[in-house]
Amino acid sequence: MDYFFLGDEELVTAFKFIGINGIAVKDANEAAAEFKKITEAAECRILLLTEETADWLGSDMTDWQLSGNYPLLVEIPGISGRLTGRKTLVEAIREAIGIRV
Repeated sequence: MDYFFLGDEELVTAFKFIGINGIAVKDANEAAAEFKKITEAAECRILLLTEETADWLGSDMTDWQLSGNYPLLVEIPGISGRLTGRKTLVEAIREAIGIRV
């Protein structure tokens, strides 16, 4: 399995339509438990998760990203759209390299 999704129930259903399995989580405790299972199993290469789910994971997510292990973590906006104060991927890249195209 290359991709897996962790987030709200509506998006889990949507991703299933395009062939990506996932698990719905409703709070920080569920998110942390499922995240631990997914990362320990290492059955996927890319884990897609909503910004809200990423916020629930907090330092667990940051620690995983810094470890350099698979799966790679990719945050996407939730069903309600982008969370306030979040940068888009393009904005983050521009800030990191210091070039505005």
